[in-house]
Amino acid sequence: MADETSNFALGKKLFSNAVPPCAVCHTLKDAGSEGAVGPILDELKPNQLRVTSALNNGIGAMPSYKGNLSPEDIKAIAIYVSKSSGAAD
Repeated sequence: MADETSNFALGKKLFSNAVPPCAVCHTLKDAGSEGAVGPILDELKPNQLRVTSALNNGIGAMPSYKGNLSPEDIKAIAIYVSKSSGAAD
Protein backbone atom coordinates (compact mmCIF):
# COMPACT_ATOMS: atom_id res chain seq x y z
CA MET A 1 0.00 0.00 0.00
CA ALA A 2 2.87 2.39 0.76
CA ASP A 3 4.27 1.72 -2.73
CA GLU A 4 0.93 2.60 -4.32
CA THR A 5 0.70 5.75 -2.19
CA SER A 6 4.16 6.91 -3.23
CA ASN A 7 3.40 6.08 -6.88
CA PHE A 8 0.17 8.08 -6.63
CA ALA A 9 2.05 11.10 -5.24
CA LEU A 10 4.77 10.83 -7.91
CA GLY A 11 2.14 10.43 -10.63
CA LYS A 12 0.32 13.55 -9.44
CA LYS A 13 3.56 15.53 -9.58
CA LEU A 14 4.46 14.19 -13.03
CA PHE A 15 0.97 14.89 -14.40
CA SER A 16 1.76 18.60 -14.08
CA ASN A 17 5.53 18.48 -14.63
CA ALA A 18 6.19 15.96 -17.42
CA VAL A 19 7.40 17.43 -20.70
CA PRO A 20 4.95 18.24 -22.13
CA PRO A 21 2.69 18.28 -19.05
CA CYS A 22 -0.41 16.09 -19.20
CA ALA A 23 -2.28 18.94 -17.48
CA VAL A 24 -1.86 21.21 -20.52
CA CYS A 25 -4.18 19.05 -22.62
CA HIS A 26 -6.26 17.04 -20.14
CA THR A 27 -8.88 18.03 -17.59
CA LEU A 28 -8.53 16.19 -14.30
CA LYS A 29 -10.25 17.61 -11.24
CA ASP A 30 -7.76 16.19 -8.71
CA ALA A 31 -4.87 17.87 -10.55
CA GLY A 32 -6.76 21.15 -10.95
CA SER A 33 -6.18 20.98 -14.70
CA GLU A 34 -8.56 22.23 -17.35
CA GLY A 35 -6.98 21.27 -20.65
CA ALA A 36 -9.17 21.49 -23.72
CA VAL A 37 -7.28 19.34 -26.23
CA GLY A 38 -7.35 15.80 -24.85
CA PRO A 39 -10.27 13.91 -23.33
CA ILE A 40 -11.63 14.87 -19.92
CA LEU A 41 -10.11 12.16 -17.77
CA ASP A 42 -12.77 12.45 -15.05
CA GLU A 43 -15.35 11.42 -17.67
CA LEU A 44 -13.19 8.87 -19.51
CA LYS A 45 -12.06 7.13 -16.28
CA PRO A 46 -9.22 5.25 -18.00
CA ASN A 47 -7.77 2.24 -16.19
CA GLN A 48 -4.02 1.83 -15.60
CA LEU A 49 -3.52 -0.32 -18.69
CA ARG A 50 -5.17 2.26 -20.95
CA VAL A 51 -3.12 5.13 -19.49
CA THR A 52 0.11 3.11 -19.75
CA SER A 53 -0.62 2.28 -23.39
CA ALA A 54 -1.37 5.92 -24.25
CA LEU A 55 1.81 7.13 -22.52
CA ASN A 56 4.00 4.49 -24.17
CA ASN A 57 2.56 4.66 -27.68
CA GLY A 58 0.88 8.04 -27.96
CA ILE A 59 -2.67 8.29 -29.28
CA GLY A 60 -4.18 10.81 -31.68
CA ALA A 61 -2.44 14.16 -31.10
CA MET A 62 -0.87 12.89 -27.87
CA PRO A 63 2.84 12.09 -28.21
CA SER A 64 4.55 9.03 -26.78
CA TYR A 65 6.32 9.64 -23.49
CA LYS A 66 8.37 6.43 -23.76
CA GLY A 67 11.59 8.31 -24.52
CA ASN A 68 10.99 11.04 -21.94
CA LEU A 69 9.78 9.09 -18.91
CA SER A 70 11.05 5.95 -17.22
CA PRO A 71 8.79 2.89 -17.00
CA GLU A 72 8.43 3.68 -13.28
CA ASP A 73 7.29 7.24 -14.03
CA ILE A 74 4.78 5.98 -16.61
CA LYS A 75 3.45 3.49 -14.06
CA ALA A 76 3.11 6.27 -11.46
CA ILE A 77 1.14 8.49 -13.84
CA ALA A 78 -1.07 5.55 -14.82
CA ILE A 79 -1.82 4.82 -11.16
CA TYR A 80 -2.52 8.49 -10.44
CA VAL A 81 -4.82 9.07 -13.42
CA SER A 82 -6.76 5.83 -12.98
CA LYS A 83 -7.27 6.28 -9.23
CA SER A 84 -8.03 10.00 -9.27
CA SER A 85 -10.46 9.71 -12.20
CA GLY A 86 -12.41 6.90 -10.52
CA ALA A 87 -11.49 4.10 -12.91
CA ALA A 88 -12.68 0.63 -11.98
CA ASP A 89 -9.29 -1.09 -12.32
